[in-house]
Amino acid sequence: MTGEEPMKKLFDRSRLKIRPLQDRIHDLGHAVIRPLEPVPACPASLSAVADRVIAGRRRGSAVVMMVGGHVVRSGVQRYIIDLLEKGYITCLAMNGSVMIHDYEFALIGATTESVARYIREGRFGLWEETGRINDIVNAAYAKEVAEAGMGSAVGRAIHEGNYPHKEISILAACYRLGIPATVHVGIGYDIIHEHPNFDGAAAGATSYHDFLLFAKVLGSLEGGVVMNFGSAVMGPEVYLKALSMARNTALQEGQEIRHFTTLVCDLYPLPEDLCQEPAKDDPAYYFRPWKTMLLRTVADGGESFYVRGRHAETIPALWTALTSRPGENRPNNLASSNP
Repeated sequence: MTGEEPMKKLFDRSRLKIRPLQDRIHDLGHAVIRPLEPVPACPASLSAVADRVIAGRRRGSAVVMMVGGHVVRSGVQRYIIDLLEKGYITCLAMNGSVMIHDYEFALIGATTESVARYIREGRFGLWEETGRINDIVNAAYAKEVAEAGMGSAVGRAIHEGNYPHKEISILAACYRLGIPATVHVGIGYDIIHEHPNFDGAAAGATSYHDFLLFAKVLGSLEGGVVMNFGSAVMGPEVYLKALSMARNTALQEGQEIRHFTTLVCDLYPLPEDLCQEPAKDDPAYYFRPWKTMLLRTVADGGESFYVRGRHAETIPALWTALTSRPGENRPNNLASSNP
């Protein structure tokens, strides 16, 4: 057997037919982007979290927002960007789908395709312009991975490039403001991994750079806040490992990371009492945000909040709870904790 023979068993990506985005029917357009408007009433839990965010930022602690793809699809970008600009969020963590939706919105003002429609013909995800994200990541890897993570590379490309709708890009906003934007990918999860120009080494290195950056951010979590909007797997799993790393080094320095707040906003029906871990025969046991974020990692001095609702409701409500504060609690008096 020669060294070339095993390669014949792999899928030949050069045979793929990649189509331009103009051929795709987009399920979401620019009209979904919500204007920056306050909501009439906020859940008590979100008001309480807003108090913790203010207190955390005053002492220079980390305030982390983790998001899944449906957050971008819900059109709340202006709310997140405003929170970034006002200094309430010190790190924005996301999975690969967030990066893709953010990129497409910035480029063409539209995103999202029907899986049911395009999977029948094998066209799902195979769109030329979206695949250019791979070129951005590959270039960052080729230059110097220690200086360019996936989030910063794509954010910089959008911020500096010809993207007609870059004003609604959360990645571009993070790059412009110098706020860490970390992208956590799993190989094969995202449509850009189908493309011939996808380089697993480049994606792995740049995303791992972001993981280490995220772990560094959590080193300042004592007294801070971690918020998870709609990420049932990436958010809690990446947070769990990064927190363990941060606590390990903090302990060696005679410090601790125990007193902080977690918030989870999702649609999963959870009981009012979250202090008891669900039994293993309960389907809720496998809802990672409950065990990991709302219970186990705050068991030694932290506190947690769960708000059930759609992102189009919870994120504007959190923004309202934060930005409607009296002048002395506004961001111009908040500390900086960006690494």
